[in-house]
Amino acid sequence: MPGERIWLDVPFAEKDEAKKGGARWDPAAKRWYAPRSGIAELQRWAPAPDIPDLLPGEDRSLGSGLFVDLVPSTCWFTNVRSCVDARDWERLRRMITGRAGQRCEICGAGEDRGTRRWLEAHERWVFDDTARVQTLKRLICLCTDCHTVTHFGYAQVRGVERQALAHLVRVTRMSESQARLHISSAFALWEQRSQTAWTLDLGILTNAGIALAPPPEARDRARVAEETLRSADGPSVPRQSGPDPAIRRRPRLR
Repeated sequence: MPGERIWLDVPFAEKDEAKKGGARWDPAAKRWYAPRSGIAELQRWAPAPDIPDLLPGEDRSLGSGLFVDLVPSTCWFTNVRSCVDARDWERLRRMITGRAGQRCEICGAGEDRGTRRWLEAHERWVFDDTARVQTLKRLICLCTDCHTVTHFGYAQVRGVERQALAHLVRVTRMSESQARLHISSAFALWEQRSQTAWTLDLGILTNAGIALAPPPEARDRARVAEETLRSADGPSVPRQSGPDPAIRRRPRLR
């Protein structure tokens, strides 16, 4: 019975070990569990307390709707999953998708394995140009399609910018010309912000007791990004011969 289950916090990278130790997967809850108490091999994944639905200092009204939200090159690898300890990421992911009712907070879509649409965490940041501080202010649950739009530069690198543009138009009801202007403006802002080495403020996480894993130093992020792209994609990834004529700038990775 579900009530007899002992839930576990198993990072994705450790799922095979947990399964070998006797853990089972609940597809409805999207969580691993021990079928009974006292299984020594599973004690390492004993759950920590749930994370509260509202993080300390989080602004859940910030950045509503769908828009291109490019991360400055000096901030690459500062997404929450890169900065949070693997065990705590599982707790955080569960809270983000759970409070959203297992739906994208923008378009309302749920997961669909057939179309490879998943639910993913996205960050909303506030940038203080004077103090040069990048502050995490909100975590939002997005479907793969909406998340692809927000990171439009990466969509270009992956060769899916046309699909991303179509989704942006469909969800926002912009005209295609309005959407292209919006994208160009987002890239201009990206270029401006990429001139600054930002200091991270992840207080809404640390104040909730979430353990962090430090990201690469700002000066190393562009190099690490290029290396990651080459190792992950390889030569088979479709490339655009050039950016869309209406889009004059594009980052290499996010």
